[in-house]
Amino acid sequence: MAVAWLSFGAFATGAAAQDKDKKPPTIEKKTEGFDVQEGLFPVYTDPKTGAVFIEIGAGQIGEEFVVFTYTENGVLEAGHFRGQYRDERVISLNKHYNRIEFVEENTSFYFDPENALSRAANANMSPAIVSSIGIEAVSGEGEEARYLIDARPLFLTEDLTPIKPAGGPGNGGILGGLSKSKTKFNQIRNYPKNTDVRVDYVYDGRPRGASAAVTDARAVTITVQHTFIETPDEAFEPRFDDYRVGYFTSRITDQTTPSRTPYRDLITRWRLVKKDPDAELSEPVEPIVWWIENTTPEAYRDIIKEGALAWNQSFEAAGFKDAIQVKVQPDDADWDAGDIRYNVLRWTSSPVPPFGGYGPSLAHPRTGEILAADVMLEYVYLTNRIFQDEIYGETNSPKLAENILASLDTENAAHTNHRTHACSAGRTMHQNIMFAAALGRAQGMGDDEIADLIDQELRLLILHEIGHTLGLNHNMKASSWRDPYDVHDASITDGQLTGSVMDYHAINAAPVGVEQGDWIDYRPGPYDDWAIEFGYRPDLDRKAHLYRSLEPQLTFGNDADDMRTSFWGIDPRVNVGDMSSDMVVYAEQRFDLVDYIMGDLKTKFTEEGESWQMLRDSYYALVGQKRGMARGVSRYVGGVYVERFDAGQPGSEGKKPYSPVPEAKQKAAIRLLGERIYAADAFETADDIAAFIQPQRRGYDFFGVTEDPKFRDLVLFSQIDSLQHILHPNTLGRLSNSAEYGGTYTPLEMLLDLNDEIIGGDLRGTPNVYRRNLQIVYVEALRELLLSGAYEPSAESAMLAALQDVKSRLGMFEFGMSSEQKAHRAHIRALVAGI
Repeated sequence: MAVAWLSFGAFATGAAAQDKDKKPPTIEKKTEGFDVQEGLFPVYTDPKTGAVFIEIGAGQIGEEFVVFTYTENGVLEAGHFRGQYRDERVISLNKHYNRIEFVEENTSFYFDPENALSRAANANMSPAIVSSIGIEAVSGEGEEARYLIDARPLFLTEDLTPIKPAGGPGNGGILGGLSKSKTKFNQIRNYPKNTDVRVDYVYDGRPRGASAAVTDARAVTITVQHTFIETPDEAFEPRFDDYRVGYFTSRITDQTTPSRTPYRDLITRWRLVKKDPDAELSEPVEPIVWWIENTTPEAYRDIIKEGALAWNQSFEAAGFKDAIQVKVQPDDADWDAGDIRYNVLRWTSSPVPPFGGYGPSLAHPRTGEILAADVMLEYVYLTNRIFQDEIYGETNSPKLAENILASLDTENAAHTNHRTHACSAGRTMHQNIMFAAALGRAQGMGDDEIADLIDQELRLLILHEIGHTLGLNHNMKASSWRDPYDVHDASITDGQLTGSVMDYHAINAAPVGVEQGDWIDYRPGPYDDWAIEFGYRPDLDRKAHLYRSLEPQLTFGNDADDMRTSFWGIDPRVNVGDMSSDMVVYAEQRFDLVDYIMGDLKTKFTEEGESWQMLRDSYYALVGQKRGMARGVSRYVGGVYVERFDAGQPGSEGKKPYSPVPEAKQKAAIRLLGERIYAADAFETADDIAAFIQPQRRGYDFFGVTEDPKFRDLVLFSQIDSLQHILHPNTLGRLSNSAEYGGTYTPLEMLLDLNDEIIGGDLRGTPNVYRRNLQIVYVEALRELLLSGAYEPSAESAMLAALQDVKSRLGMFEFGMSSEQKAHRAHIRALVAGI
């Protein structure tokens, strides 16, 4: 296999520079002395100049090819990272006189060929000619003709696909202009059914701020591979999507059906065919083979293999035995992960990790057939490094109203493109590891036991990412299956805490005084078996299978439904970092556990001869747990339970698609937040702990920042994180609108309950500094939100009444109060003045 390191340089456009009347040379004459690689498209390389040419046969003209682009290497600041799947498209080849055109086909629509409308299938749709290249040489005639074109105009530009993302920091913002002199072919590989072209795109200029991963922002290299793939045969049978089960899809709209839902979306799945079609359980003709990349630390290889093979349980439910196999890439292998003939479990340790795990797949847009897949794993998420944004998260300002109003600007922005398999399960896993390490040390667990927990998390991460490569998208509702007490009983859970490993569930630490059960899922759940059967069973009874969707263990809700943000989902059971069917109960258990550990924090987390970094990290991990639990509890306020089922579906008797969370549960959520998050002692710990959470110094890293512990800021940020949801326009709007379908908790009642928890009788008494800070931010937010115009009239009325209630709680008697307390009362008066 030849490797070419070729310079872009200046090149002509072939036939455009030729004399119109001059007959082009033959390919044999033009490429005399060139290096040749046979394959799908024969490739010729001039060893003297580095010019690269591609041969196209007459039989390939008019044919469609799947074109796949992925980033082999890059930097996050440029919008690229190692192993990133960019896109897959269908491109056809067209010969127009002395030029070859590369035409991207629109695969978003379907026209029934039996319908007369199919004759107008191209109406009002523009073809996309992504490149047109002059023919340099011709051999043969008619059906035996072969045409030679210069490869550089297609691959050393951005004609085939955009490489530089749209501008903006963190989205290609450090990239300047594409350098023609530095951009070059990195490697060309050819096979009978695909041609791989790897290119180093070099961008000059823009020496702006970047991480240490960028050697010099004046010359940033992004290595991208383009793969042309022969269209697979038509024997593969597509399978249509259903809204009750979660697969990635090829989105197609039927333009010739009178249906109200003209959806012809195809799920993405592998081609699995039974060796014995008549057997209930049969090996596949071709299994899904995974290779563990030789960059993988040897200590993790067995765990990774176990996690991948665990999916064979689900495939047995679909009628396949040993559908998945796992092998290890030899150190002397003559292939790498860029070769799409191999599905690779890859490992990196990036300076700026873009994910913890990432499981993309390449699927044919017209059929949904998965042609290749990879899993990327980041080592950093198995370490004891703490990330500050896990503590401060989405709250970027102590100004509560400012955060809420700023979030409205993103409401109309497009959601994450989940077809790219973007996944942050590794970040949740990392939070779990940090908490488990803190909990384990507090409870006297040894290093080996803690290491075993990390191995369990890695196994779950592999299960999750492999699930993506099988076609499954997230199921953020799966963790709502178990009762909050049963979930701690290993004899009940048996390795299946949740309905699906495709959730991001909280680590299942036992409450104080309860024997530890299963920490995490260690095998696919019942939903996973059911979903794989839906996608892969050859003799599927589709209707009967989907009618099981209302069984509690098969419940489903993905990223489009979850409540990570207040302007996204509406069902509090569809969330990340949660566990059990009742987060109010489960969170209270976790609050008790965290407070128990906090009581002996400094003693348990300091070691003689070491810095205070472990104490600091452990404290932040514990605060992060409280904050995450509070976020899950807050979503019950204004929440609506969602059920998805067909009209008349068995088991749906008495069910409604939308049911507001009962008033009693919403009140319980407010009350728990008041007691454990908003209370004066909610973040109480040892008196001198603040003096010891010192980060370990490294060179001049403290330059330009103050390293002093900011306890009060941390507490306030943790408190307003849940308030951002409770006071969001969507939340108050749902409280109002849900009255039309059973809701009884009004915006006014909710805000008055919130006043009881945040204000209480403190304005007549002596609130501590944590309460004073929270009260000012809260009252200030009510005032600013009332005047913002972002709320419906009933919500504005409720906020006005809540402010008047605060005003009524202000007593006039101030004898004996400190100057701080008097100033606090004056501040409150000023905020509510004139309201």
